[in-house]
Amino acid sequence: MRKVIYFMSMSLDGYIEGPDRDIDWHQVDDDLHHAFNERLAAMGGFLHGRVVHELMADFWPTADQDPAAAGPTAEFAVIWRNMPKYVYSRTLQRADWNTTVVHDVVPEEVMALKEQPGGDLALGGAGLAASFAALDLIDEYWVYVHPVLIGRGKPMFPLTDTRTPLRLASTGAFGNGVVELRYERTEKPSAR
Repeated sequence: MRKVIYFMSMSLDGYIEGPDRDIDWHQVDDDLHHAFNERLAAMGGFLHGRVVHELMADFWPTADQDPAAAGPTAEFAVIWRNMPKYVYSRTLQRADWNTTVVHDVVPEEVMALKEQPGGDLALGGAGLAASFAALDLIDEYWVYVHPVLIGRGKPMFPLTDTRTPLRLASTGAFGNGVVELRYERTEKPSAR
């Protein structure tokens, strides 16, 4: 069965974006971008909320047509376009670029998606991840910690009352100081 993997970059103080949704503090060099591409190309689909999807759709569909966007950026544009995408939104009615709009996080529907053949499913966005976590639908956490403190912004893990025991599956470090932490869920969260 496929896994749902919460795949995100965050600052050392736990934010996925700064004030005004800025991510200019991300330290994605070619080495890290190649690693992202390798991991994400093996996925079977991207699960995003509307905001994340719209941010991605504003840049990636044509990113490889920009002469300045060579190498891993151009490679990811192709990965993004071709990857099945599931956008969770109550307001979005349709989306382009190989995208299915889903209006609610329904555990039975997510389980049916996990049972389909193919690679694992990459989950992105703190709000959607909080909904998935509350329903016990996240199997692994792949966190890329950037060596910066930004002080405020959107936290990667919004406050919840859910305790989820995890086991460290692997770690890695990149030359730019980013650290990869991969955790697997060890058991079901305790009752709330």
